Amino acid sequence: MVAWRRTFKTGAGNELSGNGSDVRKGKMSLLSGVTRLLVAPSPTTLFLVREASKKAGSSSKNLGGKSPGHRYGVKTLDGKFVHAGNILATQRLMRWHPGSQVGIGRNKTLFALEDGIVRFTKEVYIPPPRSTDGVDVIPKLPMGAVIYKTFINVIPQPKEHSFKLVEMM
Repeated sequence: MVAWRRTFKTGAGNELSGNGSDVRKGKMSLLSGVTRLLVAPSPTTLFLVREASKKAGSSSKNLGGKSPGHRYGVKTLDGKFVHAGNILATQRLMRWHPGSQVGIGRNKTLFALEDGIVRFTKEVYIPPPRSTDGVDVIPKLPMGAVIYKTFINVIPQPKEHSFKLVEMM
């Protein structure tokens, strides 16, 4: 809803203003405004001034993009000692594959299953004949191309001073 304010400017510098409801209520009579205009020596100009009908507010567009990154990547490097349960790598797609003594979580997080040394290995990948890789990816590769996959392995430490009971006497 737009509210308009009437402003009458007289040549003598007097300014008469009011909105439509003031005129209807009798607070400012149109007759008194006309008589002042007739007495004034300079010509009268009528200004219509638009007033705000709503409080100004800020825009709520383009609020995305301010969130921090997910921090995907390798968390433990090659040759480091890890305990069971330590996170080795976080990933969105399968960039690293679980090797020996490495588990995979629901969000493809790789973690150590035993205490040991971390080792990264690259192994040749040969897809099954009727898999999606074998049907879609392999024909598009140049002749003689080899696909490698990176595996993260944990080499367990030998357990010292651990004895097992062989038989009861």
